[in-house]
Amino acid sequence: MDVRTASTEELEELVRRARWLVVSTVAASGAGHIGGPLSQMDLLLALYFNHLRIDPGEPLWDDRDRFVLSKGHTAIGLYTALALRGYFDEAELATFDHGNSRLQGHPDMRLLPGVDSSTGSLGQGLSVGVGMALGARMQGRNFHTWVLLGDGELEEGMVWEAAFAAHRFGLDNLTAIVDRNRLQQYGWPPTSDSHFDRRDPWDGKDVPSIFRGFGWRVIEIDGHDHQQIDRALGTATAARASTGQPTVIVAETVKGKGISFTEGTYKWHNGIATPEQLATARVELGIKDTVEALR
Repeated sequence: MDVRTASTEELEELVRRARWLVVSTVAASGAGHIGGPLSQMDLLLALYFNHLRIDPGEPLWDDRDRFVLSKGHTAIGLYTALALRGYFDEAELATFDHGNSRLQGHPDMRLLPGVDSSTGSLGQGLSVGVGMALGARMQGRNFHTWVLLGDGELEEGMVWEAAFAAHRFGLDNLTAIVDRNRLQQYGWPPTSDSHFDRRDPWDGKDVPSIFRGFGWRVIEIDGHDHQQIDRALGTATAARASTGQPTVIVAETVKGKGISFTEGTYKWHNGIATPEQLATARVELGIKDTVEALR
């Protein structure tokens, strides 16, 4: 087992580097998503560096914690976290979304070490996590299963079927994290000649109370505050085999976090940064190394 303990300052530096790798890798590949990977990055790196019981040298270790990226279109964020954590060389990110690459537009567990579930069709990841957590209990294993959900995919009925089942089976070895950045590529369709309403269709709904109604323990945090993230992940871990309830962390985040031209706009759900925009991102993220800047 290889659990790291990164300080807040180290995590913040890793997150800045990771955000640069996301925007520069997508620009180099000519395809990919930006907004979601940037909003989830603080959460991902806190998990991978300080909370997941994993061993990059033994990615199929039976008792490792499991992680499911339900919002599979944000795969470049996961790949970046895995590379920084040592599952594969960072240079391989340059192959993202290329033919014959292990780093496809959605995670493929058959290709890449460290990926516990192939995902892409929104709404399915929590059901996969329920199966993993229930399987751990039936086999007497002590690993924890984590599932990262997008707020948009909460529209899928399958999410709530899984939420009901998780409570029914008392899966306190399961934690869901909702990356609540409140923006989608598309929202409600127009009712006239107006544009799409791209606000989260759950906007104005009390998502934490809905999960409580399904019997979950709920933790609400700022998804970019590392101290709050650390406490929430630690609390969820401590609940394993002790509370009889699954835990959900509802993390309020900003889509496209960390770069001025991507923050808070649906237009950067996906997108390709221009050389001028990359130069802006490099400065804003504090990327000074020449090799990093050329990615």
